[in-house]
Amino acid sequence: MDIQELAKSAQRDCAAVFEKIDAVSEINTAKVLRAFQNHRVSAPMFAGTNGYGYDDLGRDTLELVWAEVFGAEKALVRQNFVNGTHAIAAAMWAGLRPGDTLLAATGAPYDTLQSVIGLTGGYPGTMREAVIGYAQVDLTEEGKPDLEAIRAAAADPAVRRVEVQRSSGYATRPALSIDDIAAVCDAVHEVNPHATMLVDNCYGEFTDTREPTEVGADLIAGSLIKNPGGGLAPTGGYVAGRAELVDAAAMRLTVPGIGGECGCSPFGYRLFYQGLFMAPHVTAQALKTAVFAARMTELLGYRSRPAFDAPRSDIIQSIDFGSPELLEKFCRGIQAGSPVDAFVTPEAWDMPGYEDKVIMAAGTFVSGASIELSCDGPMREPYTAYLQGGLTYESGKLGILTALEAIL
Repeated sequence: MDIQELAKSAQRDCAAVFEKIDAVSEINTAKVLRAFQNHRVSAPMFAGTNGYGYDDLGRDTLELVWAEVFGAEKALVRQNFVNGTHAIAAAMWAGLRPGDTLLAATGAPYDTLQSVIGLTGGYPGTMREAVIGYAQVDLTEEGKPDLEAIRAAAADPAVRRVEVQRSSGYATRPALSIDDIAAVCDAVHEVNPHATMLVDNCYGEFTDTREPTEVGADLIAGSLIKNPGGGLAPTGGYVAGRAELVDAAAMRLTVPGIGGECGCSPFGYRLFYQGLFMAPHVTAQALKTAVFAARMTELLGYRSRPAFDAPRSDIIQSIDFGSPELLEKFCRGIQAGSPVDAFVTPEAWDMPGYEDKVIMAAGTFVSGASIELSCDGPMREPYTAYLQGGLTYESGKLGILTALEAIL
């Protein structure tokens, strides 16, 4: 089999999909550019600060820009968040009190958030230990929100926070579209005006022309080393939404009474600003890489989700290999096709927050950055590779071809 000829055929098949991705990128780029201009972003805002970080112009303006881009009242964009789970957990805790209930409306949350809640791991300081209740509504057989079941569960007056996971994570269901999220928000607010909607927005930013905060979500959270960091942000996470909820999340990040008023950046803010500016384009490159990977693996006979020409609401492409050996070979091929640490051989290992061993390929400039070409998967049936990222489509395509050559 000539892999290069197959690649040419796949790229021809993807051309119309690529045009749609570019159109979304152009709209989102205009949105980001307008926010930069509206808030008069200038070079002095890129400078580093020290100490407490009171009245930090670069930090405060970045958060104003972020809030406008995401259609939110306020944003908290901080390098102090160690990862997306940390940001989402702060948003989960925001404003909850003993006796309140957290409702997961789209099935069990992502693996690392289950230990935050207290569903797995047996760690101290979980939400359940703080006497915060937990309820869950599973998705339908088609992988869509069960709106009637959500209405019934959310009508409980103890429900004060409803969590939605936009991305598929390590599940086989499709990512939720913005319309799906809007429908859940409407259903919850209809039966319980006191409940607030939190969307785990990881992997979904800039894949659509709208964000969840523009269709009814009260709060969103995610990681800066995924889509919105544009491959340049070196670390961090964000929370955005209603002002009082963002303030409550800031109190969880730091301490009550200080919240978001403190927090400096000795190394400056240029990479955060520049990363956000690049984010719509870089997300488009990652989407094109995923579409190409989907078409190539479909042509080779593997089950790939979503299909290459299906609508997308995150950058993740899942590919079922059916055996641990093929999953390992594919991940090692992605590593070999990376610009950094291409000589390294990934091995499955016990990662914090996961129940199964995980193999992860990530030859990235920023350690663990999922917006750069990476691939990982839990070592459990059906031995699925979860591919994401690609700073440029050209490099992403080459990485995919290297990985497929490894399994062929």
